[in-house]
Amino acid sequence: MINQNSVLSLLAKCKSISELKKLHGLIVTTPTIKCIVPLSKLIDFCVDSEFGDINYANLVFRQIDTPSVYIWNSMIRGFVNRHNPRMSMLVYRKMIEDGYSPNHFTFPFALKACCLIADQDCGKCIHSCIVKSGFEDNAYVATGLLQMYASCADMKSGLQVFDNIPKSNVVAWTCLIAGFVNNNQPYEALKVLEDMSNWGVEPNEITMVNAVVACALSRDVDSGRRIHQCIRKAGYDPFVSTPNSNIILATAILDMYAKCGCLKIARELFNKMPKRNIVAWNSMINAYNQYERHQEAIDLFFDMWTSGIYPDKATFLSVLSVCAHLCALALGQAVHAYLLKTNIIATDIALDTALLDMYAKTGELGGARKIFSSLQQKDVVIWTSMINGLAMHGRGNEALSMFQIMQKDSSLVPDHITYLGVLFACSHVGLVKEAQKHFRQMTEMYSIVPEREHYVCMIDLLSRAGHFIEAERLVGTMPVKPNTAIWGALLNGCQIHENLSVANQVKPRLTGREPGQSGVHVLLSNIYATAGMWEEVNVTRKVMKHRRITKTIGHSSLEII
Repeated sequence: MINQNSVLSLLAKCKSISELKKLHGLIVTTPTIKCIVPLSKLIDFCVDSEFGDINYANLVFRQIDTPSVYIWNSMIRGFVNRHNPRMSMLVYRKMIEDGYSPNHFTFPFALKACCLIADQDCGKCIHSCIVKSGFEDNAYVATGLLQMYASCADMKSGLQVFDNIPKSNVVAWTCLIAGFVNNNQPYEALKVLEDMSNWGVEPNEITMVNAVVACALSRDVDSGRRIHQCIRKAGYDPFVSTPNSNIILATAILDMYAKCGCLKIARELFNKMPKRNIVAWNSMINAYNQYERHQEAIDLFFDMWTSGIYPDKATFLSVLSVCAHLCALALGQAVHAYLLKTNIIATDIALDTALLDMYAKTGELGGARKIFSSLQQKDVVIWTSMINGLAMHGRGNEALSMFQIMQKDSSLVPDHITYLGVLFACSHVGLVKEAQKHFRQMTEMYSIVPEREHYVCMIDLLSRAGHFIEAERLVGTMPVKPNTAIWGALLNGCQIHENLSVANQVKPRLTGREPGQSGVHVLLSNIYATAGMWEEVNVTRKVMKHRRITKTIGHSSLEII
């Protein structure tokens, strides 16, 4: 005869959902169907087993007249662990409405659901219930609360919760550090790590991963080196091949050095890695791209292919950027073909933008236009890329026409990069009044504060269009301190208009800032030569020779297909 003990024994031996369903059918025909314990185990199998089925668990759950708190908890846990946090929250709400009292096992999973959907309002309701139930001192529950507030970007409330957690709890410290990292507050994360050390709490590997990520975000290589050394001393060194090598920690350390510009160290660690995941490859490729070592980025990309690692979206974004910088149109087109063939590009605005930018910068405006026209939804970034692409190739009027069309869409708000393209377009076609109108419009219509790059465009435009006095006046009235590029633009105007007086005023400010910049000295030499001041020309050239400043040689690139 089937009884509760035999059912529990059979449940423990289940290896698949089909076996479970057969056993469930057997239970239905016996009085055991009314016993909570076998039903709890049946639901646990559906929720926790790799062979489980959360939907089947839900069907069973609905047939139970009076579920135990344990069963409610299993269902809440099951839905959140199966990536259905909204259903998890609905079960929690139903539990409260039916008069059941949650316990310290209920709250952490309900809070985890809030984390996944970043629903702080629900999180606060659960917090209130926790306080009323007297579980706010439970470290497990409190850590869940801290994580919920961190996920909702409310670190102030998270800190208040943390203050009530025992300071020996390494999980809580790690959660706080991760919260600051995920909310782009790396300096605060590193301060918490220091406080954690002062409290004598030993970090675990997850703590270390988040600490290293904080160093990468803040570009703090000195702290990164210290943390890396601590990791070695603690015996966690992930670059030593062991059965327990932590590839996530290794990738985080590699990425930290790469983002901080220590590419030699990063590459040495990359070569030492016992295993390399796609993130490690992407970190190195992106670092080479960011620090303008584009050929090395391409070489590593091909090494990645030959190693049998398939690139992902992040890889292609870096590679397309490299193609744009190298004017490697053939490679860019090959990447485009691969993206189309594998359907990776489908409805991905970031990849579309990268492709458009690549085509524009390699001079293939037809390809850029084709991508732009094919998009059903266009955000401000894609419009900006097209405007800038037209502007950089001397299609100023077309760029300005496109900007006018963009402005007709009230959902699109130009940003400071959009206006750089617009001013650049005006500069190419010498539209002074148009540029001045847009320069004012930036602030008056869109509240965009002009940056130094915008002033460079305006000064260059005014100088080349014969409005040198206005250019000089603009430099004097700027609310920001002029940088080398601004002084250089004004000095270029001095050469165009043979204005020796202003050039002499600019000279000490400019050479003092960039003593090794060849362009500045060449401009000064040309201005003095035009004025017939050969002694000053000789002095300038002697300065260049003494400081070993060589004239930057122009070059062209030829892509061999």
